[in-house]
Amino acid sequence: MWDWLAALPPAEAMRSGRWLYAWVSAAHVAGLALLVGAIAPLDLRLIGLRRDLPLAPLAALLVPAAATGLALALVSGALLFLAAPADYAAQPLFWGKLALVALGAGSALAMHLGPGLALASPASLRRAGAISLACWAPALVAGRMLAFVD
Repeated sequence: MWDWLAALPPAEAMRSGRWLYAWVSAAHVAGLALLVGAIAPLDLRLIGLRRDLPLAPLAALLVPAAATGLALALVSGALLFLAAPADYAAQPLFWGKLALVALGAGSALAMHLGPGLALASPASLRRAGAISLACWAPALVAGRMLAFVD
């Protein structure tokens, strides 16, 4: 399967286009910055910091920014993966990162498809914020460390 993915035209373009790879990598970093930059302050508010800030307007601003960052990071990350699918697939760190991303995104989705931030109990909000912080921070570190493992 990895050989088949590596032979796809987008994979060939990612390997042969130095500037394409650089731009996709920059888009990935921008997506991560937008995601983590939006989600971290919201998570801190959810766990109880700065209760003086109203949650609804804060979430109205930060949730769409985080979702946009996640979408950009997922698309650009998939393209980066295509550059060397067998190499990434051989790394346990890569699979750990994907598991953390899935857990972080799944937790957020469950909160928004469930009661939503406005109707969730304070305990549910604290739990959602803690899970999110516990997922996205190590996912970010794991992704960065992938450049340094063989």
